[in-house]
Amino acid sequence: KGKECFCILNKYPYNNGHLMVAPKLHKDDLSKLSSSEMIEFLTLTSNVKNVLSKKMNPDGFNLGINLGKVAGAGVEGHIHLHIVPRWKGDTNFMPVIADTKVMPQSLDDLYLELKDHF
Repeated sequence: KGKECFCILNKYPYNNGHLMVAPKLHKDDLSKLSSSEMIEFLTLTSNVKNVLSKKMNPDGFNLGINLGKVAGAGVEGHIHLHIVPRWKGDTNFMPVIADTKVMPQSLDDLYLELKDHF
């Protein structure tokens, strides 16, 4: 957690380790973030990605922002950035094509694994 932004677990993760970074104030677009919020938003994103790299050893990441309901924003009106670890051969996007979700790690286990790093 920073002065102007924070990191949270995603209640409906795409993959193990799926976290989100958001500003504390409700803002619906990047253009509405102050310079200090933008710097902290991106710095915290980088720090979270580094923690996930060290603790989970993924092969890559998806980083993304969905702006507006039509673009898939589940929390419309509060910008947030998804940090999704990826592994070769993972099945995290099966819900999109097969209406199936494969999650070998619970949110509680992930929280316990990462909590000391934040």
